[in-house]
Amino acid sequence: MAKLYFSYATMNAGKSTLLLQASYNYQERGMRVVMLIAAFDDRAGTGRISSRIGLASDAVPFSGHDDLYALVERLNADGSGKIACVFVDEAQFLGEDQVWQLARVADRLGIPVMAYGLRTDFQGKLFPGSMALLAIADELREVRTICHCGRKATMVVRLDGAGNLVREGAQVDVGGNEKYVSYCRRHWEDRMRDG
Repeated sequence: MAKLYFSYATMNAGKSTLLLQASYNYQERGMRVVMLIAAFDDRAGTGRISSRIGLASDAVPFSGHDDLYALVERLNADGSGKIACVFVDEAQFLGEDQVWQLARVADRLGIPVMAYGLRTDFQGKLFPGSMALLAIADELREVRTICHCGRKATMVVRLDGAGNLVREGAQVDVGGNEKYVSYCRRHWEDRMRDG
């Protein structure tokens, strides 16, 4: 029985690396996969998933209004072979409807969906996509990274171009190590209080 999986973490935990590795395992065995990424996340180029350690692969870009069930159903019937698994990078950018569409991919098309993304934003609030995945995914997996103190990092702060702490702003601001730092809850709270 196919399932909807959500692997979540904070920044720099290796989510994209794990996605690319899992995808490679399928492809190495001759199985077809589909990888999805939000079109506006163009850090590695539009329709490209990449990791900090240098792994990268092409992906299908999607926007907030795309019906992901219809997309996967269409790709599965395009004559290129049955899809063995769907991978979603930066799953926090999914809309709630899109999370339900991916659940239907697992439930009705029988294709497993593995979504990887952030749980919370720089203010400690859930992303809409993450909230929906936490609510309905069949399996939840925490990917761990560490704070500078050695504890498990579960939170992230956002920095501006000069390295100053950002406390307010849009929930989505795509960036990497230059913009985000992961902390344990204690040090995140200290940093948010002290700046």
